[in-house]
Amino acid sequence: MSKQNVLVLGYVWPEPNSSAAGSHLLSQLTLFLKQGWKVTFASPAIQGDHKVDLQQLGIKEVSIKINCTSFDEFLQELDPTIVLFDRFMLEEQFGWRIAKYCPNALRILDTEDLHSLRQARHKALKCGDSIKKPDLNTELAKREVAAIFRCDLSLIISDYELELLLNYYKVPKHLLVHSPFMLEKPAAPKAGTEFENRQHFISIGNFRHEPNWDAVLWLKQEIWPLIRAQLPKVELHIYGAYPPPKATQLHNSKQGFLVKGWAQDSKQVMEQARVCLAPLRFGAGIKGKLAEAMMCGTPNITTQIGTEGMQMGLPWPGLITQLDELQDSASTAELIAENAIKLYQDHTLWMHCQNLGYELLSQNFDATTIENRILEKIEQATNNLDGHRSQNFIGQMLQHHHLKSTQYMAQWIEAKNRV
Repeated sequence: MSKQNVLVLGYVWPEPNSSAAGSHLLSQLTLFLKQGWKVTFASPAIQGDHKVDLQQLGIKEVSIKINCTSFDEFLQELDPTIVLFDRFMLEEQFGWRIAKYCPNALRILDTEDLHSLRQARHKALKCGDSIKKPDLNTELAKREVAAIFRCDLSLIISDYELELLLNYYKVPKHLLVHSPFMLEKPAAPKAGTEFENRQHFISIGNFRHEPNWDAVLWLKQEIWPLIRAQLPKVELHIYGAYPPPKATQLHNSKQGFLVKGWAQDSKQVMEQARVCLAPLRFGAGIKGKLAEAMMCGTPNITTQIGTEGMQMGLPWPGLITQLDELQDSASTAELIAENAIKLYQDHTLWMHCQNLGYELLSQNFDATTIENRILEKIEQATNNLDGHRSQNFIGQMLQHHHLKSTQYMAQWIEAKNRV
């Protein structure tokens, strides 16, 4: 494939040690660099405390403004051949400018996960119900799927979401690329990380992500007291970036409920724990915390939300508690606690789950296989961009109306800001 000039528009600056989304985005950037492509990362976001140094990797960093013609000037000077939007909101904001000033640039959307699906599940949880078809037709879903149609390719992290887009939203197959985590083959467990040398439970996840915060609250209020009653000397260590005061206030050493905050080396703390707890009640995409647990040889306790998009037909490296809207929260918490106690104490089961984790990673998340799939789709699209786009009339129609409406709105905001 010819050398490309890639512009990546980030919703936030990548923080691979803070979130799975940050780690996944860094994998995409690394893939482009490995091809010898020029890569520029631009974002309107404020840089966070744990941002990775992209310049050290050979990636140019640029801060940009929304609703400002300065971006047009930057875009024309850079003249990218590929533009990757990190999440659909960036496509909404900048997509019309790309289409206007760089019409021949391949437009790729990295969805990270389907935000509308996560929102629908959260709403259903609050109502004590399961998702119905009308929940999939929200305004957010229309915005998100429209962005997918407008792009030439969209990277979809979960096979569940891939099927939803193909079969429910009727997105053409040639627009979608299944792009889960790109991981290296897991190494053998480190000496000293065997079952008998590990202790305590771990829960990890960025506190700004609502599913993670909900899981921490559920652990505190219902699940952990049941585990602690049976294992009174065992602790739960909770890690995650950006813990708010409401989270740190849950810390209680007498109860063995320890809110540790951000982990500088998440793999190290994961390798020291015996079991990873991920009682997720809603969410979308696939879970970085569970992939990392498998990499570290740490079996897990989770729900079908946690396993979604990761199994791909293989046995799960842990114990799953099914969420059921007919079951109250307390009953489900009891089942999770029972599974957690069992896995924590059963050496044979623990070893079996550890081996299943290594197998699942090797089969489903092999970096080379996924990288080749992405590059093949990019090459096919760039070699025949007009033909690729001609098969997506809905996308052309949405692009036409979006360009006009968003352009006029952005120009109005810019004029208002000048006044």
